[in-house]
Amino acid sequence: MFGTLLLSCPDQKGIVASVTQMLFGLGANIVDADQHTDPVAAMFFQRIAFESERTREDIEAAVSALAPRFQLAWTLAYGRRVPRIAVFCSKQEHCLYDLLIRYRAGELPCQVALVISNHPTLAHVAKHFDVPFHHIPMSAETKPRQEAVTQALLEENGVELVVLARYMQILSPELVSRWPSRIINIHHSFLPAFVGANPYRQAYVKGVKLIGATSHYVTADLDQGPIIEQAVVRCSHRDHPEELVRKGMDIEKQALARAVRAHLEDRILVYAGKTVVFD
Repeated sequence: MFGTLLLSCPDQKGIVASVTQMLFGLGANIVDADQHTDPVAAMFFQRIAFESERTREDIEAAVSALAPRFQLAWTLAYGRRVPRIAVFCSKQEHCLYDLLIRYRAGELPCQVALVISNHPTLAHVAKHFDVPFHHIPMSAETKPRQEAVTQALLEENGVELVVLARYMQILSPELVSRWPSRIINIHHSFLPAFVGANPYRQAYVKGVKLIGATSHYVTADLDQGPIIEQAVVRCSHRDHPEELVRKGMDIEKQALARAVRAHLEDRILVYAGKTVVFD
């Protein structure tokens, strides 16, 4: 069995030795290990990928027995699984195309179960990649009902991760609460700068020399979720807002794809409103 253990706890002596000894006792072979210490928060973080012939119950029992000693918070992912994801989009196609191309090329270890959109515009894109497309229009009056339809679709399709590929709708706190650290968004600015609508126009007005894109987990607070990945590109006084949009589209795709891949590979730990992303 292949497993990935993610853990965090207050920083203290003996954590690495104890965790590796525990895995050794299970007959596990560690194939990859990475760790990080936050000296400000006095917190320790670790990711260990391992192989073991023991059962899930044995492995979880061993970690549970060790956890109280170090106040471990931990998760275990098993097997080289292929998570099912849903991609939400609106009218802009660049992020959707990029994700589906990477998916078809085998770059993203997942199964794209469906595409959901509040507009019918990109149905042809999903059809080209043989992915089911669902048009769920949204308005202030219909949002609670339509989000219930959305949630039902996600459950019926066994979705584990939702990716917002320039989905121009604000998800309700009720829907977000069902998917903690399982909704990834791409925002077209270098957060925390230029939150909300029209960030490229805001960047133009400020005369910035760099523009960016930020991929983050979605929380109830707009564009305030834990940041996973960011990308930037240089710009100048010669760049009008439309040119900033053109430049920004390239880095939006890159930042979103890297964030999704990190999540799928169990390389992200969330704490204190931010993330540790292991290489």
